[in-house]
Amino acid sequence: MIIGHIGARAGSKGVPNKNFRMLHGKHLIDWSLDQLVESDRVNHVVVSTDSQDIYDHAVAKGCLPMGLRPAELASDTAAKWHVWQHALGKAEEMVGPATAFLDLDCTSPLRSPDDIPAALDLFMAEEPDMVMSCCEARKNPYFNLVEPDETGALKVSKPLPGGVVARQQAPTVYEHAASTYVVKPDYLRSAGGLFEGRVIPYLMPTERCVDIDSPFDFKLVEWLLGEQLKGQSNA
Repeated sequence: MIIGHIGARAGSKGVPNKNFRMLHGKHLIDWSLDQLVESDRVNHVVVSTDSQDIYDHAVAKGCLPMGLRPAELASDTAAKWHVWQHALGKAEEMVGPATAFLDLDCTSPLRSPDDIPAALDLFMAEEPDMVMSCCEARKNPYFNLVEPDETGALKVSKPLPGGVVARQQAPTVYEHAASTYVVKPDYLRSAGGLFEGRVIPYLMPTERCVDIDSPFDFKLVEWLLGEQLKGQSNA
């Protein structure tokens, strides 16, 4: 049994009330929530939130009535991992043991519906503790990411012997894209964080991995999503 999950906290410092803000005619959360509700691979969906409006909206769409998340999981410092653990526990109380916990980040509405079965297929085939959405990093710590030393002088973040003079020579580095995760329930229950077990990447194109964390991000996603919708209408 696959449990789909979305975490949607009410507060946001970067973009106030962003998870329920309208984006191309839908609440931001619905670009991800509708993908879970409409997926034939997902058996049940829960939305973890401290917002009564978001909670009522989710339950009206058929999500499990797990109740509002506790206050200690509603701050901007609460760990995603602990929110997932709480949501999994609440869901399993209602519908029984899960075989996979699928989380979609509602601030990443550019994922394709095809990313859900693709991530689940990878999880089933490789049997890791977690599949995590990633994209190729636009900057590389072995080549063009720098940091100041104790004197303030810039140095390459991860220098290699002999140096790296071209990006193609640098080791492969991925960005952790907050979009799509598939987690083994036993691992989620027992581990203390994301990277304690075997975590493998589900690779997505960069243009589907933009996460809304600022007003600029919102405008960028609004434009990119508009281009997606135009392409679909012209297809």
